[in-house]
Amino acid sequence: MKRTTRSAGLTVLATVSLALTTTAGTASAATPTTGAGPAAAAACTYTAAVPADNFKGIPVFDAAKAAKPYSATLRTSQGAITFRALTDHAPCTTYSFRFLAERDYFDRTHCHRLTTQRIYVLQCGDPTGTGSGGPGYSFPDENLEGATYPAGTVAMANAGPNTNGSQFFIVWKDTKLSPAYTPFGRVTSGLDVLQKIAAGGEDDQNGPGDGYPTLPVTIRNVGISKR
Repeated sequence: MKRTTRSAGLTVLATVSLALTTTAGTASAATPTTGAGPAAAAACTYTAAVPADNFKGIPVFDAAKAAKPYSATLRTSQGAITFRALTDHAPCTTYSFRFLAERDYFDRTHCHRLTTQRIYVLQCGDPTGTGSGGPGYSFPDENLEGATYPAGTVAMANAGPNTNGSQFFIVWKDTKLSPAYTPFGRVTSGLDVLQKIAAGGEDDQNGPGDGYPTLPVTIRNVGISKR
């Protein structure tokens, strides 16, 4: 999913492709990676980027910690959503998510976008709630080879190749997308919460089937637990 510029509000989908992207003016990132294992881990570099909303620092990749499996629970105003982090396939991404979650980066933030036509996702992770926010760093894509986006997929939003930051989306219904968004988690409980949010609809402010969720979704906190 695309981030938007601050002046553009929540307009984040391209008119034809409905790309899941962001436009936050990120700096260039490291060499792209498409798999896991030593090669992907070696290429995991976090690069300073703008914007730096609710800045918590820039992580330094720790391969040993990144390899440890975990689950994340998003405790939202609409219910809890838990996903298993794909640490073996997307170590750079899952390490970043854990880094931010452990520093309360996502606490009291709003999921600012819901799509209900052609693609079926809930987008979150922007502390500004505008679709243009970011954590102050970017990092490379990974786990893209053969990537698909069935219901329950958790994946990164971006502003183009290797511009991942804090924004992510959760797929609530099987969706066809180009393999351009790093999948880094699988929902293990709470898919019914996502479907309830989707059933509530959105306000079409970005176009038909694309807008702010009618049922407000606030992430109260994110819990990290060992698997």
